[in-house]
Amino acid sequence: MTPFGERVRELRRERGVTQQDMARALGVSSAYLSALEHGRRGRPTWAMLQRIIGYLGVIWDDAEELERLAELSHPKIVVETAGLSAEATRLANRLAETITSLDRPEVERVLAELERVAEDAEARRKAKRTARRGR
Repeated sequence: MTPFGERVRELRRERGVTQQDMARALGVSSAYLSALEHGRRGRPTWAMLQRIIGYLGVIWDDAEELERLAELSHPKIVVETAGLSAEATRLANRLAETITSLDRPEVERVLAELERVAEDAEARRKAKRTARRGR
């Protein structure tokens, strides 16, 4: 399941809507909607995402969250490490090798650490941009 699919399912269930009813209203098959919720389909198109947001009556921050989750929810990722360090390539390959054997707490632990590191890296990038502007 993808983060986007999980959230759509939650919103649909909160509203008491069946997959079949939602699919019919969106003009797609219930098999497509099921595959989207379970992560067996790639990210929805922008137009489909807007139809889902409209159908579920999602507004403001929740709509932005769904858009962000859709961006993070491609079930088949390709990680390009050409030009990066050997360690970066090793990290990408190690994750690809082991992700299916990690249980939920392990995935959450690795993800939390990666999010922390990503925030640190983003702060460094912002500081460099600010320093360049100040020259």
